[in-house]
Amino acid sequence: MYKHSLLCLSVCSLVSFSHSLQADPLSSHAIENILIKGRQIDLLGHSSSASEGVIGNAEILDRPLLRTGEILEFIPGMVVTQHSGSGKSNQYFLRGFNLDHGTDFSNFVDGMPVNMRSHGHGQGYTDLNFIIPETISQIDYQKGTYHANSGDFSAAGTARFGLQNTTRNDISLTVGQNAYQRLLAKGSLKTPEGNLLLASELQGYDGPWQDISENTRKVNLLSRYSQRLENGQFALTVMAYDNSWNAADQVPQRAINAGVIDRLGSLDTTLGGESSRYSVSGSWLAETWQANAYVIRSELDLWSNFTYFLSDPVNGDQFEQTDSRLIYGGEVSRHWHQDIGGMAAEYLVGVQTRIDDIDEVGLYNTQARQRFNTVREDAVLQRSIALFNQNTFALTEQWLLHVGARYDVMRARVESNDAANSGKSSDGIFSLKGGLSYQMSANWQTYFNVGQGFHSNDARGTTATRVPQTDEAIEPVDFLVRSTGAELGMRYFDFTTFNASVALWHLDMDSELLYVGDAGTNEPSRASRRYGLEVAAYYWLNNRWSLDTELALTRSRFTEDAPDEGNYIDGSLPMVLSMGLIYKADDAWQTSLRLRHFGKRTLDSFNEQRSASSTVLNGNLKYTWSRWHISLDLLNILNSKASDIEYFYASRLNTEAAEGIEDRHVHPMEPRTLRISATYTF
Repeated sequence: MYKHSLLCLSVCSLVSFSHSLQADPLSSHAIENILIKGRQIDLLGHSSSASEGVIGNAEILDRPLLRTGEILEFIPGMVVTQHSGSGKSNQYFLRGFNLDHGTDFSNFVDGMPVNMRSHGHGQGYTDLNFIIPETISQIDYQKGTYHANSGDFSAAGTARFGLQNTTRNDISLTVGQNAYQRLLAKGSLKTPEGNLLLASELQGYDGPWQDISENTRKVNLLSRYSQRLENGQFALTVMAYDNSWNAADQVPQRAINAGVIDRLGSLDTTLGGESSRYSVSGSWLAETWQANAYVIRSELDLWSNFTYFLSDPVNGDQFEQTDSRLIYGGEVSRHWHQDIGGMAAEYLVGVQTRIDDIDEVGLYNTQARQRFNTVREDAVLQRSIALFNQNTFALTEQWLLHVGARYDVMRARVESNDAANSGKSSDGIFSLKGGLSYQMSANWQTYFNVGQGFHSNDARGTTATRVPQTDEAIEPVDFLVRSTGAELGMRYFDFTTFNASVALWHLDMDSELLYVGDAGTNEPSRASRRYGLEVAAYYWLNNRWSLDTELALTRSRFTEDAPDEGNYIDGSLPMVLSMGLIYKADDAWQTSLRLRHFGKRTLDSFNEQRSASSTVLNGNLKYTWSRWHISLDLLNILNSKASDIEYFYASRLNTEAAEGIEDRHVHPMEPRTLRISATYTF
C-alpha cells in the first residue's frame, strides 16, 4: 500500500508540469557539447583511446530491454545475463572476464559508485535496478586501464551514467505476458531558479517459471533539482529503490533430462531476495572545477541454493546472505588549459574518497528462509582515498600525448563473530597511465595506450586466518591486486554516414583471487593474461535507416601452472556479436531489430566442458499519434531454448550419492514474450 501511495503522489505531481523540455546532456571534461545521439558524436581529437565512447538517451530508448541491467550491452562486447530472480544483480561479461556481478568493471550514476566493496554476495556487486532508463541523459564508457580518474574495479572498464536535468512529461503503462506490468510517470517543471525533475516507476512480474511465481515488486523514485550556480551547474538528486522477488536459480541439466523438473522449473521454491537503495547526491560543474558528494543506504537479503543437498543432506544447502551498509564520499577535481611555448596543454587533477560503513555482512544456513546456523557475521569499516592527475599535450596539430597517474590508499577494520578473523588491514598502490594519438586526417585517428590498474579484494579476506565452520588455518590475502594493459586502436568518422573503431588490446592480472560470498571464504587463483580484438561500426544508410555491428574476440588464459589444473579461465567468453537495424523517420512509425550472439564459454580450466552458444533476436515497433506513443516489444522473437548462463560444478539431489555429481547447471533464456506500452505526453 505504501509503494502504491508513493507512486500515485508522484503521478499527481507530474500532471501539473509544463510541456516537455529537451534533456540536458551530462557535461564532460573532454567533450563540452554532447548531442542526444551519442553514436553520432565526433570523438576525433577528443577521445584518448579507440575503445571509449558515448551512448545517448535516444539510443537507449530505441532498444527493447528485457531487464534494466541490459543497458550495459550498449557497450561493445559487453554481455549481460541473469542466473536468478530479476531483482538480483545481473551477471556481466567483458574482455574475457566473467565479471560475476561487477568485479573489474566500475559503474557510476551521477558520480555515485555502484560497485559494492566487501559485499555479502560478491566483491564489486553491481545492481542497476535502481536506474530508470528513460531518465538517463547519456552513458560515457571507457575500456581498459588507461584513465587516471578510474580506480577500483576498472581493469576491464568503466561506465558513467548521467541523469537528465529536464525531461519530456510522460505517463506510460506497459503490460506483457507472465503478468508483466510497469507504470512510469516522469516530467520536469521550470522553477524561478532552475528545473525540478520527478520520475516514478512501479514494476511487477511473475515470470515464465513452472514451479514459482517470481512475484517481483519494484519501486523506483527519482527527484532531481538543477540550476545555474556561481558560473556552474548545480544538481541535487534523491533516489529511492525498493524490490522484493522470488528466484528460479540455475538447475542441474540431469534433473531436466530425467524429467524431475521442467527446463523452466525449480528445485528449491523458497529462494529470492529483498533489496533497497536510498541515496542523496549533489554535484557542481563549472568551467574549471567539478565536485560531487553522496550518501547511500543499501540493504540486501538474498536466499540461494546452488548445490541442494551436497553439504547438508538433512536440511539442504540453502543459505542467506545479508548486507547492510552506509556509503558516503565524493570527488573534487580541477580542469584547466595552458599554453607551453606554443604547445597546448590540458590538465585534470583531483581527489576521490569513499567510506563503506558496513554494520552487517553475514552468511547463514537456512531452510525455507529460516536461519538455523551462522556461518559468518561481520561488521566492516572500509575507507579509501585517491589522488589522480591526467594531462594531455598537443605535441603538434596531429599528435596528442596523454599522461596520467593515480595513488590509492585503502584501509579496513573487520569485526568478526570469530575473533581469529577480526583485525585491521591497509594497502596502497601507485598506477601510471600513458597514451599517444595521431590524427591522420579529418576522418581518421590512431591510438596507442598503456596503463596500470587494480581491483580490491574483500576486506574480510585480508584479515581472515581461519575458515568458517572448519577452523582450517588460512593466510590473509593482498588487499589490492595489480592489472596492466595496453591497446592499439583506430577510429573513423565521416560526419554523415559512418562511424567505426577497432582495437587490439592486452591485459595482465596479478591474481584472479576473489572473496566467495557463497562460502564465506577466499578462492585462490592464479595470474592471468587476456588479449583480443574489438570492432564497432555504425552505418546510417540514409535519414531513415541505420545499421550497427559490434564484434569482440578474446583469448583468456592463466599464466601460472598449477597441479591438476588447466590454464583456461572458467567462465571466459571468447566471442560476442551484436547487430542492430533501426528504421526511424519523421513519420509516425519506427521499428528496430537487435541480434545478440554469445559464443561458447569454457566452464572448466581444461576446456573439457563448454557452454552452448546462444543467439537471441529482439524487436520493437512504435507508432506516434498526436500525444500518444504506442510501442510493441517482442523479446526472443525466435523463441530460442538456449541458456542465459551455464556453470559446471558438483551438486546433489536428495536421492543421489553423498559425493554428488558434477554436472552442467543452467538458467534458461526466457521464452518469447510480448510487451505493449501506451505513453501519453502532456
